[in-house]
Amino acid sequence: MLLTERIPTSDPVPATEDDQPTNRVDVTVVLPCFNEQDHVLLEIARITEALDTSEFSYELLVIDDASTDNTLEVLQKAQENYPHMRLEPFQRNGGTGTARRIGTQIAHGEIVVWTDADMSYPNERIPELVRHLKENPRIDQVVGARTSEEGSHKFLRVPAKFVIRKIAERLINQKIPDLNSGMRAMRREVALPYLRLLPPGFSCVTTITMAFLANQHDIFYVPIDYSKRAGKSKFKFVKDAYRYILQVLRMVMYFNPIKVLLPPALWLIGIGVVKAVYDLIAHPFKIAENTILLFLTGLIIASLALLADLIVRSRGE
Repeated sequence: MLLTERIPTSDPVPATEDDQPTNRVDVTVVLPCFNEQDHVLLEIARITEALDTSEFSYELLVIDDASTDNTLEVLQKAQENYPHMRLEPFQRNGGTGTARRIGTQIAHGEIVVWTDADMSYPNERIPELVRHLKENPRIDQVVGARTSEEGSHKFLRVPAKFVIRKIAERLINQKIPDLNSGMRAMRREVALPYLRLLPPGFSCVTTITMAFLANQHDIFYVPIDYSKRAGKSKFKFVKDAYRYILQVLRMVMYFNPIKVLLPPALWLIGIGVVKAVYDLIAHPFKIAENTILLFLTGLIIASLALLADLIVRSRGE
């Protein structure tokens, strides 16, 4: 799968236990920012207050995604007042997926939290999500499952996201209360192998959800409220909805291609067989060309499904 990547000011090197033994903390909150100058300080204050009063050591990794307003200047001044804050400015805009990927790679925390800086998620509940991971070693990711939709294009987004979520559930064979919530906590060491699959845009959260589920990593869902975002939404309904659907199919093809390819192949073969029987009854000893085409198309797709499954199982991941 071809993924477009953007490069920050310098190439990040993932932190390791050996490289930074003194910098290890319990939690890293990765906070991508793009043109959030009017409210990012409120979000930083809310996150730090919640974690300061918790039992966890933490860092707040704020990534400025080449903002075109004064967000970077605001963040640079904020560092003086927030000792746990670490700022990573990007030289070029890479998208929220790129920011989250690089943020997770360079995080010092055992647990990485993804959230947004637009005041839409209840970030005061971040310690609650982290506790679920700390108290239950069988859980690898905790997702804040939204109980309402307050984003832009609400009347279009709700049915579209419902359909996409149902497609994902059918393909992955698991219930998914919220496929693309932007608020989640996960074990960094479990997430690292899947970071290379993340696209640069919003569908990165869909990708990490499906990657965990497809590889039998347990996800726990915590119901959360979802507020109307502050500032202007970067979500483009048609383009981003298309990307969501495409990413769902990509992820299933990457981990379980038979799930996508075999059903249409069997349908085509079955229709071809039934039509061949009809052709022989209606026109003895003669089978229509389109019947042969249906049958052969089904066989070709079935062969591709088996070949793709063989490639997936031999990847050694």
